[in-house]
Amino acid sequence: MALVWSLLAQALHVALILAAAPVLAGVVRWLKARMMGRRGAHPLQPLRDLLKLLRKTPVLAENASAVSRAAPYVAAGAAIAAAALVPSFARGMAFAPLADLILVAGLLALGRVAMALAGMDVGTPFGGLGAAREMSFAALAEPALVVVALTLAILAGTTNLDAIAATLREGGLGLRVSLGFALVALLAVAVAENARIPVDNPATHLELTMVHEAMILEASGRHLALWEYAAMLRLTLWLALIAAVFLPFGQAPAGAAPHLWMVGLLAWVAQMGALALALAAFESAIAKMRVFRVPEFLGAAMLLGLLGAVLLFVSTRLT
Repeated sequence: MALVWSLLAQALHVALILAAAPVLAGVVRWLKARMMGRRGAHPLQPLRDLLKLLRKTPVLAENASAVSRAAPYVAAGAAIAAAALVPSFARGMAFAPLADLILVAGLLALGRVAMALAGMDVGTPFGGLGAAREMSFAALAEPALVVVALTLAILAGTTNLDAIAATLREGGLGLRVSLGFALVALLAVAVAENARIPVDNPATHLELTMVHEAMILEASGRHLALWEYAAMLRLTLWLALIAAVFLPFGQAPAGAAPHLWMVGLLAWVAQMGALALALAAFESAIAKMRVFRVPEFLGAAMLLGLLGAVLLFVSTRLT
């Protein structure tokens, strides 16, 4: 019976993530517009745009190879697989043994590589520029994520997200400086991975400073819908990851009855709403930095993560 409940919880989790991704993106856009004194589009507008694009046939360049055709599906599939591993309203779901932070990072890297290859496939200047910047930023963002995973692994004894959430929820670790460093580093990596301000502006087009949008300028139709949906899934994934690791409250425990899932669902919606509000307020209050300053931003994140891991390692060895 426990296996049935875990499979059902996993199916509900995947359906929840797939449905919440465009809504969350729309809510963030709407909140930013309201904070800037504008009316803003309806929160469901991204979902409407996706449905409209899915009905259109993509137009490819004459010299486009199979990479341009396959890359959107690879990126969307990798984002869906990674999102399925991050716990939301309950722990102990069917994929919980596979919910490893390193595996999630690898799936995100797979989607990043697919996007970079698609940007370079046609040979346009903007695509190559965006791909080069994306991979250079990833060279700093990925090590920062690895040292954060190292910090959490020292605390929980594993990189499994379910085990990390359970360890932090028990409260036996208390308040630690290392966790604060890891949180700041993870937030910086999340901003860079999602091409958000101050690293990139997701609402800009045809500018020499763009990164994400430069790689998908040639996309259209359902290919563009897949790229946009993958970006929405990554945003939802990162917010859910931050909530699962640093706000592990309200989740239904492993093997809990389905009626406890509703409590976990309400807690998850509240956490995601609070994080969406914080993201909108942050982007409304800060300007985009110069592209040449992004390595310094990510380097500081890696340094904070490494400092947290070193302090935690030293403190555990001394006790």
